[in-house]
Amino acid sequence: MKNHIKSILGVSSFAILVASMPQIAAAQDTDKTSAKEEVVIVTGSSIKRKVYDNALPIQIVTKADLEREGIVNTEQLIMQLSSNGNGLDNLAANADVVSGAARGNNGMSGANLRGQGTQGTLVLLNGRRVAAHGLNGGAVDINQIPMAAIERVDVLKDGASAIYGTDAIGGVINFITKKNYQGLDLSVFADKTEDGGGDIYRASISAGYGNLADNKFNIMGTLAYSENKILLASQRDFVDTFQIDKGLSVDTRGTPYATIFPRAGTIFTSSSTAPLIPGSTTVRASGGINPLTLNGMGCDSVAGMDAYASTLWGDAAGTTKYACSWDTGRAVVLQQPVKNLNFISRAVFKLGEHELSVEATASKVDATKQFSNMQLSSNTTTANFVYPRNPITQATYDEIFDLLKTNFGVAESLRGQPYAVRWRCDICGLRTIDTETKTGRLLVGLDGPLGETEWNYRTGVSYAYSESKSTLGKGFFYSYDTYDTSGTKIANGLFNVLNSGVVNFFLKPGQTQTQAAIDAVNSTSAEGVVLYGGKYEVTQFDGSVSGPMFDLPGGKAYAALGFELREESYHFNGDQRAAAARPVIYNAPFDDANALQGVSRSINAIYAEVALPLIKNMELTLAGRMDQYSGFGVTTNPKISLKYKPIDMVMFRASYNTGFRVPTFNQLFNGVTESPYTATTFADPTKCSTGYKSNTTIPGCEPITFNYLTGGKQSLGPEEAKQYSFGVVLEPFKNHTVSFDWWHIDRTGTIQILTLDQLFSNYNLFVDNFERDANGNIARVDQRYVNAGEQLTEGLEVSFRGGVPFYKGKLSYGMDGTYLLEKKSRVLEGVPFGPSEVGVWTAYGDLGIEWKHNLYVTYTQGDWSGSLSQLFRSGYVDQVYPGVASGIFTAADGHTKTDDYITYNASVTYKGFKNFTITGGVKNLLNTDPPFAYAYYSNSGANSDWEPRVADPRGRSFTLLLNYKF
Repeated sequence: MKNHIKSILGVSSFAILVASMPQIAAAQDTDKTSAKEEVVIVTGSSIKRKVYDNALPIQIVTKADLEREGIVNTEQLIMQLSSNGNGLDNLAANADVVSGAARGNNGMSGANLRGQGTQGTLVLLNGRRVAAHGLNGGAVDINQIPMAAIERVDVLKDGASAIYGTDAIGGVINFITKKNYQGLDLSVFADKTEDGGGDIYRASISAGYGNLADNKFNIMGTLAYSENKILLASQRDFVDTFQIDKGLSVDTRGTPYATIFPRAGTIFTSSSTAPLIPGSTTVRASGGINPLTLNGMGCDSVAGMDAYASTLWGDAAGTTKYACSWDTGRAVVLQQPVKNLNFISRAVFKLGEHELSVEATASKVDATKQFSNMQLSSNTTTANFVYPRNPITQATYDEIFDLLKTNFGVAESLRGQPYAVRWRCDICGLRTIDTETKTGRLLVGLDGPLGETEWNYRTGVSYAYSESKSTLGKGFFYSYDTYDTSGTKIANGLFNVLNSGVVNFFLKPGQTQTQAAIDAVNSTSAEGVVLYGGKYEVTQFDGSVSGPMFDLPGGKAYAALGFELREESYHFNGDQRAAAARPVIYNAPFDDANALQGVSRSINAIYAEVALPLIKNMELTLAGRMDQYSGFGVTTNPKISLKYKPIDMVMFRASYNTGFRVPTFNQLFNGVTESPYTATTFADPTKCSTGYKSNTTIPGCEPITFNYLTGGKQSLGPEEAKQYSFGVVLEPFKNHTVSFDWWHIDRTGTIQILTLDQLFSNYNLFVDNFERDANGNIARVDQRYVNAGEQLTEGLEVSFRGGVPFYKGKLSYGMDGTYLLEKKSRVLEGVPFGPSEVGVWTAYGDLGIEWKHNLYVTYTQGDWSGSLSQLFRSGYVDQVYPGVASGIFTAADGHTKTDDYITYNASVTYKGFKNFTITGGVKNLLNTDPPFAYAYYSNSGANSDWEPRVADPRGRSFTLLLNYKF
């Protein structure tokens, strides 16, 4: 079904509820009368309804809301939703070295409703699916959404697998474009930060011709270009990883002024030959010696360096006493630069009482990920380099040797032996990965009345794709000199250059590398090599009919029946160089093991929905959907919702539904890698009397060796979820609504990779993951994805809207807030849940913020309007580092919990000029810095003293929106 037309009749797709949805601003009251009479398909349902008539909690974000808050891209919108979780889903959270699932998110932003993750949140455009990100292959990149053409955004905060199928566990975000648009609209926007860096710009043009009612057609299109400028950590004073008094420092001894380490064949051949620390007969400086600690200059004499916090990192003995560290946090990019070109065109034709629609979208997103300079550690395998003594290096070498001799009594006979070092390659520059993502969608839809009946039909065929490619930029280098079979050199190697001595690892303040060193390093650059790329495609044919059935005491019963035929395919490639010409590139994160030449699956689904008005003001809605997936069979998901309005000012609503998320292509088909486990951590749990940790003093607890498997597993099944909700909507007086919605999601069979420690400690639960040899010894451990875990999430969402006349104008106000009541998980059903994750730091995934809200007030008088809003994110119990946890080191200020994060935005709009609107604003009015947090991830070197899952690092900025329509 490729190259098919795709269009979903966004016309019949959705309007939104006003009275029963307190999310609609009271400022829109003038539109309510006509809106209440309109009967349309609402997000989360297949039955046409009056827009106020719904039992589901839907938040409506209008174009006016977006302009008021100065929001011009989807990531900004998603991060402001109180119902959106706090995961590693934005460009700031993925800006440095990352691991796990975040690795494939180059240039991607995702939605994460109710903390169910990007793969548990369904994203729609005009009611139909868009393709998942070409690299990730499992979540939608919201950067592809044409925001300049968006009329409103519907945020359905309820499970919706009974209507839409997979992924709709946390909810649905439906981006709805303009329809029946006439005229020409020009818009320019600027968002400039006070402190520099991170500026945002957008320009767009929209044009439309024809009126459906009069001309029987409408054709419109929008073209928009936006750019997010780079924001460097060095441009923000709050970034400082050296805050020892608070218990924060950097666990790296890879410094621009190198640190000397033991290594075979060098001046100190092993840890046992490292020099003794003066005054000790047992403790050796095996954790590194930085000459700056010996020559009186000190670690902090070089920009970005400071003393290594030995006790903070649990080194009570002091083996790292003479080491320095480097502030990786100051070297990273806080916000990735992104360029986005979006286009959408839509044509609708009236064919009698029927409407034919054609919709085409396209986008091109260029994102540049830059992160800290490479840390190079001398070894004999992947980084075989040293600092030699030769005519180029002799003066520097001897100066350092004399310091070692004076301070540690190093024997003169060792002079001339090379130094093994750990060195931060400042001459290499920031590592850069450029990612280009192209997306497109073509859709053809037809809807109208079904014959002479009161029933209506809606059908469409569509094709969508997302294609991404990541290319190495600066900061990546070929490892060694490489020759082809004819003996011709095809690559200069960085480590060959380093071994020559032309590059000085020990530059003092004021010194710089020679031009010869710069040229030599640049000659080894691997810039331009394709890292990997992928393409995700979705072809869909769907149709539904809906209409009245019979009368019940409360009114007419309505039903909808529908089907969906969908085909999804995914292709992922790694290194694109010819297999015979692939010089090794040091630390380039290739993913060749997971290359997929092309995998696909077919989905056939049918669904039904019935709305039953049991009695006056009480309606029961039943829905169900059955999906058949090639590969793992059938899943059926029901939904029951009830609304009851005993009096005009009170409505109760409740729902129960099940949901599911299918495994991604990567989780199913990633290549399987078998690797040896070389540590001595584990013993055989069936033989060791004290557990699974090795102990050579206990018979049967000797350390074991084995291989372990990682990668995809084709036997994976879908994750499943059960969801309950109950809410009440109050209209205490005119133009005021308040709602409270309690929700509970129990997600089982979660797809995860368990650590080896989790597998060994739960051996009896995962016996099948252990393969034994003929002698009964553990030979292989399967550490691939499993459907094992369970995640329980529960919360309360609060919303209100109101408006009153005030001094010749109107005062409107509102709030959306989410209180997280519970969040916990376990590795396997049947074992105890872990501790609550509400208000507690977690390393990966969603950070369980206890309370979040967005509060605003707007005053309108004549051509003027002004608005003030507050965004609130509560603090949480922070992580602690080993030295603090063990009591070796105590943070002076007793930091255990982050502060609340509170920011204010203000804007003023003037519409007094003909066809011209001006909106100026200030974001982060008080220039509030992100609160201090232990956000340094020692396993990757990412971030620093702030949490990108919670805060915006841009600081105060000034916005200006100019809009001209004619």
